[in-house]
Amino acid sequence: MRYLLLMVLATVLVVVACSPAKRPADEPDGASTDTDTDSDSDTDTGPDCVQGEYSGDFTISTQSDVATLAGYTSISGELWIYCPLCSDLSDLICLTSVGEDLNIQYNDALTDLDGLGALTSIGGNLTIRSNPIIANLDGLSGVTGSLGVTLWIEDNDAINNLDGLSGITSVSDTMWIRCNDVLTNLDGLSGFTSVGFWLTIEGNLALPDCEVCDLLDQLTNSPDDINVHDNLDDSCTPVPANCP
Repeated sequence: MRYLLLMVLATVLVVVACSPAKRPADEPDGASTDTDTDSDSDTDTGPDCVQGEYSGDFTISTQSDVATLAGYTSISGELWIYCPLCSDLSDLICLTSVGEDLNIQYNDALTDLDGLGALTSIGGNLTIRSNPIIANLDGLSGVTGSLGVTLWIEDNDAINNLDGLSGITSVSDTMWIRCNDVLTNLDGLSGFTSVGFWLTIEGNLALPDCEVCDLLDQLTNSPDDINVHDNLDDSCTPVPANCP
């Protein structure tokens, strides 16, 4: 009898040891059993978006300044990206709003604005000026709605389209697009319905004037002051109603 009991007990122990561990009731098949509650995964190299709002203005003039803003989701004041040696804005990936102006100027080594990919609103003006190797503005494609006083895009040698601005609908005062040598179209401004006062599009050597005429046609208002000259001279067929 004792031998029989020992054999039954041994059989039970073998069955328990070889059975898979039971998952918690709320854990689906394939879910990790990792109990680490840190929001970072082992393979995540981006910042944790836990810093909240940065109060005031901030100027990025070195790559370490970019890292200083890692994790912030908003800036209450102006953001200046004015950094000749900066090549990477990925530490800004948490940033969703800039309360006042966003100025992106004189960034000689910056090839794109992808680090601003989470940005959805700019409370003031948007200035993109003298960035020689930025090829597009796709990093701003999440920005929607109206800008403040000015949209200023000038002297960017490699930008060939403005598609990253397609979510912006109006600017209260001035649109200034000049001296962007390889800009070929204004398709990215197709969402614009209003430019308040002054529209200047000049000196864009690869931009057909017909593109400007099409932009003027889509506006629901006519800016008080329109300056269009020294772009690529072409013949629009048919001629848009608002060709200057």
